[in-house]
Amino acid sequence: MTKRRDRGDGGIDERGKNSWRLRYRVKGKRITQTFHGSLSDARKELRRLLKSGDDGTHVAPDKITLGQWIAQWLAIGAPGRRQRGVGGRALARYGQLLRVHVVPVLGSRPLQQIQATELDALYCKLEGKVAASTAQYVHVVLGSCLSTAVRKGMLAVNPLERAEKIPSPGEADHGTVLDQDQLRTLVEGFRDSVLFPIVAVAAFTGARRSEILALRWSDLDGKAKTLRIERAVDHVTGQALALKAPKTARGTRTITIDDSLLALLTAEREKHLRLIAGVPDGVAVDLSLVKLPADALMFPNPPAPGEDFSFTRLRNPNTTTTEFKKRARKRGFDLRLHDLRGTHETLLLDAGVPVHVVAARCGHDPAVLLRSYAKRTRKADTSAAAVIGMMAGNILKR
Repeated sequence: MTKRRDRGDGGIDERGKNSWRLRYRVKGKRITQTFHGSLSDARKELRRLLKSGDDGTHVAPDKITLGQWIAQWLAIGAPGRRQRGVGGRALARYGQLLRVHVVPVLGSRPLQQIQATELDALYCKLEGKVAASTAQYVHVVLGSCLSTAVRKGMLAVNPLERAEKIPSPGEADHGTVLDQDQLRTLVEGFRDSVLFPIVAVAAFTGARRSEILALRWSDLDGKAKTLRIERAVDHVTGQALALKAPKTARGTRTITIDDSLLALLTAEREKHLRLIAGVPDGVAVDLSLVKLPADALMFPNPPAPGEDFSFTRLRNPNTTTTEFKKRARKRGFDLRLHDLRGTHETLLLDAGVPVHVVAARCGHDPAVLLRSYAKRTRKADTSAAAVIGMMAGNILKR
């Protein structure tokens, strides 16, 4: 007689080609779920499920789809490894990437049935259709989404860990870096523009655009010659501008400025004091008793025709960059406002300022700074070639 199969061993029933029904029990509860693959793989999966029941790591079957889980993940702030939600702008970008590139392809698939081969197929479809950096960004965001599902006990393993067609980020575009002469020419070209103080702060502090537009006059310490970075403008498409904490914990910092930049900002502050006092430029008056609002911005949004001047209305970051690019192009420069940050960092590095000092000044991780921004201008490369030439000449002449 054939020995009767113990019900604790579970069972496998064929449902179709490469489709199997797995039956097993966990803590006395009968569970049935579908598996797609070969019979050999189905047996391995059944053994894994039985073992997970014994180990206490079993993940109960759930009919939630990948699309539904993505919506839930975004609704709770898209937490990552540190179990913290991301900022509003990042959250909007994550949602856009997943809804455009992932949900139409895999959104209707049950979350627990997503296979690594399906993810490989998804990445193959993206190849050549979107930029390499975008495809890699989709991979990173989807990986974070699925890792959260594993952490919450909704998935046993992250199928991305078995994927083979991981998108390559390609060559990153870190923008344009100017040398000292080019930077001087560019900044001088803005002297008769309302953007001049903004461009000067970007060029000579390395602060981010969103940090500069969130500066208040209370952040300027004239005696110590410092600027305090404590906030940034949060710009999410379709939402009102708001203030948030800097991009990273390193972003909260104090930056030392030189006398020239201090004089420029002091003159800008005097213009604001004259506005409050109603005193036109050129009229001698004692402004020491005039006070600005505690939350007065250094670079508030200019009033539209017929509007009153507001010291607290945030300036739109995208509009500021657009205005900057138009004027810079007229001066022969094709670059973004953000490129002044990379220029600032690179010039300091080229001048021999230690990496950790530049990183602290700009609110960077030193490793990220070296990887992303430590580019060399043509002049720096020429200097390096000259040094090598001297070394080679001294050695080869012997």
